[in-house]
Amino acid sequence: MKILTLNINSIRAHVQSFLDILRAGEYDVILLQEIKVENAAFPHNLFDEYGYNVKVFGQKSWNGVAVFSKYSIEDVVCGMPTYSDVNARFLECLIDGHVRIINVYMPNGDTVDSPKFPYKLEWMNAFTKYISQYTNSPEAVIIGGDFNVAIEDRDIWKPKNYEGIAISAPAARQIMTQWLNMGWIDAWRTLHPDEIDYTWYGYRGRDTVGNKQGLRLDYFLCNKTAMEMVKNCEIDMEPRLAEKPTDHCGLMITLK
Repeated sequence: MKILTLNINSIRAHVQSFLDILRAGEYDVILLQEIKVENAAFPHNLFDEYGYNVKVFGQKSWNGVAVFSKYSIEDVVCGMPTYSDVNARFLECLIDGHVRIINVYMPNGDTVDSPKFPYKLEWMNAFTKYISQYTNSPEAVIIGGDFNVAIEDRDIWKPKNYEGIAISAPAARQIMTQWLNMGWIDAWRTLHPDEIDYTWYGYRGRDTVGNKQGLRLDYFLCNKTAMEMVKNCEIDMEPRLAEKPTDHCGLMITLK
């Protein structure tokens, strides 16, 4: 099973590059974040011919997550059950009856002085409590998506530029580190312990991709059961290199 997570930064704005991904047929499961469209307006008709089951938890103009799967999608949960949130950031489901996926678009938080920052920490703390039930589960559980946290300085091309920014804030990093200490495994970092690479490249500036001016914001966290199934985890540059790209690369994971 090959799984892709991708912040699409508006499914309608970047529909052509996403259709290229579907046509290639490389991925069995695709997790999308920031679809920026309500459920009723999601363009299902554009994707019907590619053989994916689709579940959507959308929101007008902002946020929104979706799951595409060539396998069955069951036990769908839209929104973190233990946290009341007006924003569409969480979609949990069971794929093919044996792999539980939690697709997340975590709050950005802006800067540490922003009124949005406490919400980021509150959301992440609530998520800590929620995922604790799955940490040592015999069921394979994978958390994938845009976490909006660069967990270490080496995950930022120029750390000094991001001082005071929420994605590198010590408080946010501490919460995410707590997840790793609980037993969740950062699949890409585990398989690439010394590599410097990024999953986000901004639109501003000259050739941010070529100059490696990026951030690692997208992750697959696996519980132990799931990690035993992992064959590889790689960054897929193609979505960021498309003619009209999202600002994120894809991140892929392959299970045995």
